[in-house]
Amino acid sequence: MSDSSITIYHNPRCSKSRRTLELIRAAGTEPIVVEYLKNPPSSGELDELLGKLDLEPLELMRQKEAIFREMDLADKDLARGEAIDLMAENPVLIERPIVVRGCKAVIGRPPENVQELL
Repeated sequence: MSDSSITIYHNPRCSKSRRTLELIRAAGTEPIVVEYLKNPPSSGELDELLGKLDLEPLELMRQKEAIFREMDLADKDLARGEAIDLMAENPVLIERPIVVRGCKAVIGRPPENVQELL
């Protein structure tokens, strides 16, 4: 991926994700769209995304998802690799949308966060 291309890890059912995609397109860019629930990133890709986001795995997890509560993840002391593997296996846990350009990434919450990459 070149520094000029943009990738969005997108969930079309999410209004924030749709709005972020609209903002990217309104800026004149057609991003690479990855529907991450259909094509989840691998553990390695998630680890790379976390580095670009400067986040720890728990910070990238959707903590209000039922599966997060069902698995009692708030009270588990997961190793970094375990948490990343859980997100790769259960992509619904991944916060959305994630927008990547080169060596930087942002979470589109709010969607206007994407402006720093445009």
